[in-house]
Amino acid sequence: MKLLGLCQGFSKSLAMTVLSEIGDKTFFAAAILAMRHPRRLVLSGCLAALVVMTIFSAFVGWAAPNLISRKWTHHVTTLLFFGFGVWSLWDGFHEGGESEELAEVEAKLDADWTKANPGPAKQNGKVADDVKKETRPFLSQFFSPILLKAFSITFFGEWGDKSQLATIGLAADENPFGVVLGGIVGQALCTTAAVVGGKSLAAQISERMVALSGGVLFIVFGIQSFLSAAE
Repeated sequence: MKLLGLCQGFSKSLAMTVLSEIGDKTFFAAAILAMRHPRRLVLSGCLAALVVMTIFSAFVGWAAPNLISRKWTHHVTTLLFFGFGVWSLWDGFHEGGESEELAEVEAKLDADWTKANPGPAKQNGKVADDVKKETRPFLSQFFSPILLKAFSITFFGEWGDKSQLATIGLAADENPFGVVLGGIVGQALCTTAAVVGGKSLAAQISERMVALSGGVLFIVFGIQSFLSAAE
């Protein structure tokens, strides 16, 4: 029974994470950052932030039934699933265009890039810095400003996001270990695709189809939760 609960939490979390994160702002941010900085640093920073966020969200969801009755957390989770389903379907039917979110993220990162690199006069200095980075020890490269930038952009971009709240709801109603494992695998798949595929992959994603698919998935989760009794 425990194995069944673990697998159910894993599969739900994996599906929810993939459909929530593909085409998300943090997905686009990872894709654009990977075009300008070493991919290993961007991937490390983004994944670290997403793993921390997933574990934190699952912990909150796991702790909720200990603070509130299991019956109430079950009902709240059911309402969250239906709410997120309607929200995603609304976004899918009323999106002005899937390129808008990509353009918004790119504009913000361009502004940060311009501040960090104010003029062509610093290009030679930048090249010299890149050469120095290549000769740095491994640990110095790992804890670099690029990694911290990728971490902070991803972490704060996910804070309060639909996927974070959905993870909390799942962990309150499913096996939290399964939810964490499914969330981490899903985050790793999406972030790796964004970093490796780059902006070209992000631009080809149909955000509308992802939103509609996610909406249907949340509605299915809501129906399943409504029909099942609180443990």
